Amino acid sequence: VQLQAFGGGLVQAGDSLRVSCAASGRTFSDFAMGWFRQAPGKEREFVGVINRSGLTTYYADSVKGRFTISRDNAKNMVHLQMNSLKPEDTAVYFCAARPYYSPSPYARYDFWGQGTQVTVSS
Repeated sequence: VQLQAFGGGLVQAGDSLRVSCAASGRTFSDFAMGWFRQAPGKEREFVGVINRSGLTTYYADSVKGRFTISRDNAKNMVHLQMNSLKPEDTAVYFCAARPYYSPSPYARYDFWGQGTQVTVSS
């Protein structure tokens, strides 16, 4: 499956932003979808994951209560709604796909998209 994240931008602390990921090439509903981020000079960090049906999600503690993952299987899209953004949320955000849902931040993902930059100014 091919993945492309988009929708990043420059926002101020406290703002909201939604980034999305478009999938193509395979049956989208066959995959659980994860979001990750990587800040300059830091390792890639797990943000959250949604299962194939969209009914189950899991988030990293750093974003829990502020970020929400949703998906539209009819449109082959997964979204990351980010509220109450903080400067420490600044990173390149990536979507990724794996066949089965796992809440583990260390689960292996088979497909990765190019990221989209999110910058939060203070």
